[in-house]
Amino acid sequence: MRRFKFLRSIQFKFVLIYVLLILFALQTIGVYFVQELEQKLVTNFKTALKERVNLLEYNLREEMVKERDEESPTLEQDIRSILGDFAAPDISEVRVIDGRYRIIGTSDENRQDIVGQRMTEIAIKRTIAVGEEEDKIFIDKKTHHRIWVYTSPIVYNKEVIGVIYVAAKVENVFGQMSEINEIFISATIIALGVTAVLGFLVARTITRPISDMKKQAVAMGKGNFSRKVKVYGQDEIGQLAISFNHLTKQLQEAQATTEGERRKLSSVLSYMTDGVIATDRKGRIILINEPAAKLLNVSRETLISQPILPVLGLEEHYSFEDLLNEQDSVILDYSTQEGPYILRANFSILQKETGFVNGLITVLHDITEQEKIEMERREFVANVSHELRTPLTTMRSYLEALADGAWKDEEIAPHFLNVTQNETERMIRLVNDLLQLSKMDSKDYQFQKTKVDFVKFFSGIIERFEMTKEQNVTFKRNLPQKPIYVKIDQDKLTQVLDNIISNALKYSPEGGKVTFSVEKRQQFIEISVKDQGMGIPKKNVDRIFERFYRVDKARTRKMGGTGLGLAIAKEMITAHGGQIWATSMEGKGTTIYFTLPYEPSEGEGR
Repeated sequence: MRRFKFLRSIQFKFVLIYVLLILFALQTIGVYFVQELEQKLVTNFKTALKERVNLLEYNLREEMVKERDEESPTLEQDIRSILGDFAAPDISEVRVIDGRYRIIGTSDENRQDIVGQRMTEIAIKRTIAVGEEEDKIFIDKKTHHRIWVYTSPIVYNKEVIGVIYVAAKVENVFGQMSEINEIFISATIIALGVTAVLGFLVARTITRPISDMKKQAVAMGKGNFSRKVKVYGQDEIGQLAISFNHLTKQLQEAQATTEGERRKLSSVLSYMTDGVIATDRKGRIILINEPAAKLLNVSRETLISQPILPVLGLEEHYSFEDLLNEQDSVILDYSTQEGPYILRANFSILQKETGFVNGLITVLHDITEQEKIEMERREFVANVSHELRTPLTTMRSYLEALADGAWKDEEIAPHFLNVTQNETERMIRLVNDLLQLSKMDSKDYQFQKTKVDFVKFFSGIIERFEMTKEQNVTFKRNLPQKPIYVKIDQDKLTQVLDNIISNALKYSPEGGKVTFSVEKRQQFIEISVKDQGMGIPKKNVDRIFERFYRVDKARTRKMGGTGLGLAIAKEMITAHGGQIWATSMEGKGTTIYFTLPYEPSEGEGR
């Protein structure tokens, strides 16, 4: 790269411009000179030849109108004699044509056989018809040389009695021009060489001080303010060097002050837990601390000089002027399908005492957990209120009816009391489930785990449901023949399986089938309960373990569900060190899976 560094210097550009100007001037003069000289030489050539042709025309006219007898030479012989005297190095051929377009003479001794033939070229016909001379330059196809063809009329008593046809070698004139061009090019090269040397010497006197200032600027960019620029004179460049040295001193003092302030600011930003972004007056980011980069999940280096609006994702709803006037916090919601992610942004203006706005400070704070907790709290209160209000409203209606005298009706009163009792039991189940979840959420909740044969334990629960089921549903068991021992809290696992199996029976159609399976894996056992019910839409499958979540709320309430069974099951399975999930296809049924840690004991079959 150093080899080409000189090509980018101002010294090279100065010399190049100087040389190009001289070259342009020389070329302009040369083109004009060559064109004028070429035109002058060609004109002189034509003029000289035309004068000779005029003399030839006089001699030929005399011969063509002269009376001849039998002893006199023929016209062709006299013309041949005249043309022989007209021969010259620069003339290729001269022909004489009479008024009937017949060639009556040629100067070419090797082509005397064409005498007597007709010549029908357009130029000759036009010259005979009009009586005016014509000339034109052609390229010889054999030699590729330029030939000047000239036709001149032979006039006698104002009547054209013939034509002189001349083919001249004009290439010699252009050859002389080529030699002149070569001389001019050589002179131009010499002049350019001298100009380049002189231009280099002149440019050096100008660029040397500028080069010193450039080196000083590079040194200043690296933090070295001790170097001074040498002053070569008192001209404009010398004054610039003096001003540059003064500027260097001022920058050194300002840099020291700025560095101290920067260290203070850097220390403050480094120990802040909130994200901080600073912009200039046009909204471009000039500073961002590490917490802000982490909150936005971007690299600090890539954000410098970027507009703040697209970085925060506010370009569709705000302008930079809106942020300058924003008094309240702005919520930035970056939530995705994977989970919520919410930031709060507060804005503060940077401005001088005069009121001129220098930029904007943005403080970011992660409020995802706060928003999530608040959202869950609001949803929980709403769900509990709704779940309690529904049975209470029903009980109130029936009790008011009983109070109004319905208790006297022996057919209606028992039904009303039965409904009231069912709604009371439903509220009790809801309260018990809420208490159960509250205990699960507390840190001091204890399990009473014992080692049991899970195959036998699971079979007992299945048999209990098989004995008490009311609808026509078939049970299918895919259970191992050998015992599998795991450490569980039997009461809690019984509650989990009761919730899962109850749901499977609730949504199984008449004549349907519920399949129970247990399979051993490497570190755990996998239990599944599969029904052939209505199924769950794909978008809702992952949410059925949330508290109070129902796919079909109306149908679930009709069947007596609280919306907490699977949520309790999830908490208990998680507390046992396992996982729970579901798969489903609409119209084909749902399968609930959960796992429990499993360590084979000695002598246990695999």
